[in-house]
Amino acid sequence: MSPASALPEDARKELEAIGGADILVGIPSFNNAATIGKVVVASAQGMVEHFPGLKPLLLNSDGGSSDETPEAFMASKTDSAVKKLAVRYQGIPGKGSSLRAIFEACSLLGVKVGLVVDSDLRSITPEWIKLLAGPVVEGRAGYVSPYYARHKYDGTITNNIVYPTTRALYGVRIRQPIGGDFAFSGALAGIYTEKDVWETDVAKFGIDVFMTTTAVMEEVTVCQANLGAKIHDPRDPAASLGPMFRQVTGTIFRLMSQYQERWTQVSGSEPAPILGPETEIEPEPVNVDLPALLQRFRDGCKESAPLLKGCISPENFEELNEAAGAEGRKRELSPRLWARIVYDFALEYNRGGKEPDEVVDAMTPIYFGRVASFVIQTADMSTAQAEKLIEEQGEIFEQEKPYLLQRWREINP
Repeated sequence: MSPASALPEDARKELEAIGGADILVGIPSFNNAATIGKVVVASAQGMVEHFPGLKPLLLNSDGGSSDETPEAFMASKTDSAVKKLAVRYQGIPGKGSSLRAIFEACSLLGVKVGLVVDSDLRSITPEWIKLLAGPVVEGRAGYVSPYYARHKYDGTITNNIVYPTTRALYGVRIRQPIGGDFAFSGALAGIYTEKDVWETDVAKFGIDVFMTTTAVMEEVTVCQANLGAKIHDPRDPAASLGPMFRQVTGTIFRLMSQYQERWTQVSGSEPAPILGPETEIEPEPVNVDLPALLQRFRDGCKESAPLLKGCISPENFEELNEAAGAEGRKRELSPRLWARIVYDFALEYNRGGKEPDEVVDAMTPIYFGRVASFVIQTADMSTAQAEKLIEEQGEIFEQEKPYLLQRWREINP
């Protein structure tokens, strides 16, 4: 059972001794000793240079690192005006519990603006703090999402699941709903803290999409901050994204039930404003093992065929089998079929009767197939050209929303 607070008692006492803060940058971490120092220095400099009238605090919320990450955090050279505190959060292991501790600290200290930045960033600058926190400090937004220049194969879960689905459901185009670097008002931190989600996948990798969706559904003014290129430690989608896929996708599907009175009334979408100077940067390349993606697509569909048949409509199941059994380029999974399959799984997840994780796990090999299709289609494209296809896929998810609505109303009359 998750504890009533992610902050241990000694951490709460240290925060109370600090007495208050106006701006807080939280850095969740787990074995990031090699990279966290740069993040600390840039964050501290950004607070001091761009918000000199606000009392700053840097908070490291660590998951029990074995490489002395908290020690590296505390040892980083910063302006003496910036207080630093490293805590080990308590609760379900994962990024969500780490952020829960940060939200609680924001509420306890009465901050005006809180920020979260990833601990593995290599491209962060002090300007990022200004771009993220500025709209909140100025009263123009209560939630600021990042807008990055990312390589066409970086962020495959965002590109193929999170962005098109949240865009179609909630009618707001937020390009990086799980980008990892955000700013939020103190009031919104309190809303996050009070939500009864901390024993779910939100306590793991589901936290970022929970933050974005909650901000939109709580009618908080949302904008995006143009941060330029995000250089971090990307992962090959064929190698290590299974648990993240399960937790993020499961959170999206779970929130659909919570907010069904809202998203079922939404048609079309509008972009959230993008603030900050435009940049023309070609991001670092991300290598993808295409044969491995295709192998996992084919083998996964074959192994999970009985479960897939129970989750997907007959016509979509037939098309999927044709794609999984084909060779070469004919194995491609079209954006329209992908959109309908995502909606099929969302319905099955919320229908009940099956183990939720089992449903999402059955979807995972199809996700590999969609990523493989995108890689094949964009092999000779620049990142900017590939981005147009991602936008077209988002439009297709919107076009297919009546399919979702019709079937949703059948299980939720």
